[in-house]
Amino acid sequence: MEEIDKHDEPVTSNPWDALRRFTEARIALGRAGVSLPTQPQLAFQLAHAQARDAVHLALDAQELRTQLEACDICRADEVQEVHSAASNRLLYLQRPDLGRQLSGQSRQYLQERFDTAAGRAYDVALVIADGLSSLAIARNAAPFLAELKRRIAPEGWKLAPPVIVHQGRVAVADEVGELLGAKLVVILIGERPGLSSPDSMGLYLTWMPARGLTDASRNCISNVRPAGLSYAEAAYKLHYLMAEAHRRGLSGVALKDETVGESEGLDGSRNFLLGND
Repeated sequence: MEEIDKHDEPVTSNPWDALRRFTEARIALGRAGVSLPTQPQLAFQLAHAQARDAVHLALDAQELRTQLEACDICRADEVQEVHSAASNRLLYLQRPDLGRQLSGQSRQYLQERFDTAAGRAYDVALVIADGLSSLAIARNAAPFLAELKRRIAPEGWKLAPPVIVHQGRVAVADEVGELLGAKLVVILIGERPGLSSPDSMGLYLTWMPARGLTDASRNCISNVRPAGLSYAEAAYKLHYLMAEAHRRGLSGVALKDETVGESEGLDGSRNFLLGND
C-alpha cells in the first residue's frame, strides 16, 4: 500500500497553535483545505447554542434564594423580588428601555415596603438581575457575594435586603437603590454571552442612585466568573470602589479603580499614568 505523504493530512495545523494555551479565543484552529476543520466548526456551533440558551434561560429566583441562604448572605425570606417594566423576555430583548425601569406594581411594592422619609438609611443595596444571562447569575452571584461579605463584614456596613429583579438591565438598580434609601447600589447582572463565555457576570456601582442617571455615574467590573476575573479579585476591586465612593461621595468617571493587585496593596502612587515610579 502506498504510504500517505504527511502533506496529504486532512488538517493543516497553524504555526500559532502553542498560543492557544493562553486564551479561550478561537485562534490557530488550523484548516482543512480552505475551510475550518470539522471539530472547531462543531465546537463553534455548540458555543453559539449555549450563548442563545443563556439569553433565553429564565432565572430561578427560588434556587437563587436558597443559594444566598446557603452561603450565609441572608435568609431566603429576606430577599425582595421585583420585575422590570418588560413583562416578558421577548419584550425585554426588543425594548431595552423597559428593562431599565421597574414595573408600576414593583415600584409601589418597594415604596410601601421601605420608608425613605428618613433619607439614605442603608450604606449599600445589593441588586441581582438576570440581564442577558441568567446562567451567569445562577453560577456566580452567591459565591461572589460570599467572598464580598467576607471582606466587608468586619467594617460594619449597613446592608439593605438584597433585591432580585426579573428582566432587568443595569440602570434599574438606580431606581431600586433610590427606593430602598441606599447611599450606594451595586448590581450583579448577567452580561451579554460571548462564544466562549455564556456565564459572564458584571458588577456596576452607583453612588446616590436615582432614576435618570447615565453610565457616566457608574463604575463597572466585568467578566466575573471562574474562567475570567476570580471572585476574590473582583471582590477586592469592588470593596475598594465601595470604600472610595463612600469616602469621596462620588462614583463613575470621577472614581478610578487604582487597585494594583491585592498582594501589592492599594497604593495609587504606583499608577504610571500619574508619572510616579
